[in-house]
Amino acid sequence: MTDPSDVRTAVADAHRRGWALALAATARVARDLDLAEECVQEAYAAALVSWVRDGIPKTPVAWLTTIAKRRAMDAVRREQVFRSKLPLLVESEAMEPEEFAPEEFAANEMAGEPAPHQPAAGEPAAGEPALGEPGDDVVPDERLRLIFLCCHPALAQDAQMALTLRLVCGVSTRDIARTFLLSEPTMAARMTRAKKKITAARIPYRVPGAAELPDRLSAVLGVIHLLFTTGHTAPSGAALVRSDLVDQALHLARMLRELMPDEREVWGLLALLLVTDARRATRVDTQGRLLRLEEQDRSRWDRAAIAEAHDLIVDGLRGGRPGRYVLQAAIASLYAEAPAYEQTDWPQILTLYDELLRIWPSPVVALNRTVAMARVHGPMRALAEVEELERAGQLAGYHYLPAVKADLLRRLGRTNDAALAYRQALELAQNDAERDFLAARLAERLAGPDHP
Repeated sequence: MTDPSDVRTAVADAHRRGWALALAATARVARDLDLAEECVQEAYAAALVSWVRDGIPKTPVAWLTTIAKRRAMDAVRREQVFRSKLPLLVESEAMEPEEFAPEEFAANEMAGEPAPHQPAAGEPAAGEPALGEPGDDVVPDERLRLIFLCCHPALAQDAQMALTLRLVCGVSTRDIARTFLLSEPTMAARMTRAKKKITAARIPYRVPGAAELPDRLSAVLGVIHLLFTTGHTAPSGAALVRSDLVDQALHLARMLRELMPDEREVWGLLALLLVTDARRATRVDTQGRLLRLEEQDRSRWDRAAIAEAHDLIVDGLRGGRPGRYVLQAAIASLYAEAPAYEQTDWPQILTLYDELLRIWPSPVVALNRTVAMARVHGPMRALAEVEELERAGQLAGYHYLPAVKADLLRRLGRTNDAALAYRQALELAQNDAERDFLAARLAERLAGPDHP
């Protein structure tokens, strides 16, 4: 017997490391994501019982994948048997005895194949490559293949990305909702509607061919970026960083570059992830306290990653207007390459933000731009733009807005207003490291001259 608490820990670790791989492998057998997800969930539930009795296997993810695939194969076989025997259960008055060839049916059943039938919902039509068929060779990486599969153009891009983060990457619905600045029930409803559309529209779960990849690239880039963002600063929990998600996103970005080596936005995404993650070791101190950019030890940053990102950015900036990921990477690179925080090239960063906002008019980009604006034009002008974003309401519930506002108010000497903004940010933040940081800033304001 194994201690149940040890088993629960092992299952949780296997979920973080292996959910995507188990689902991808099971989907190749099931040819249906809903069935695959159900089988993987059953495998994890079975592990909670089996591992207590038999011990934790040496390769937990492999064990879970094997169990899930077996369950999927059993379900597929049951469906095949049902379909093959359906003609025996339904007799047509117009059917003559010689119209049914029992020897053909028997051959199909013995071979484990279904009798001829119309494609079911989620099944590829005749001539389409299905999961596990030659079309898979186009995308050799298991997880990346499943991401391309989920990012079907018939779905809204937000739905594609949310479904993929949930099903393929194992990110919780709550954390996905926070990433999209939505409530958890709203996000759950959106994903449910997307699944229903897949069934109702008979969208086939198949790997796209090489010619179809560019049409799905934007959504795939978005998924990998959101996966990295969710790991870089976890939306909730005790730790600031979820290294498993960060590492998974970096792996997928590298695989995507190998798959589509001529796409500049792929270079830009990989560069953005590399240069941002280069600071991972310095973002918190030994006690887990969040450190601001100006407090981090730059000598400990990953210079090899920064140099690799720089080369990708230079290549991406050549030959025409850069896309959003190349521009984001260029901004992050300017932060990383400055010898010291005080020597950051703020005017150039602001210029890049202006171009980024032109091609990608996102309120989050507009908020980030105010940080550079405050350094170039002063906190008063930046505060006016933050307050305009606040009135627009698109970033309601986004804790970084009141946090940025609080910092600007502090720099303007408006201590009472800064304390109020820090309280608002603290109420919205769910990550413990960020909450501790905001609480410390609030305590500093309350201890100021306006609060004897």
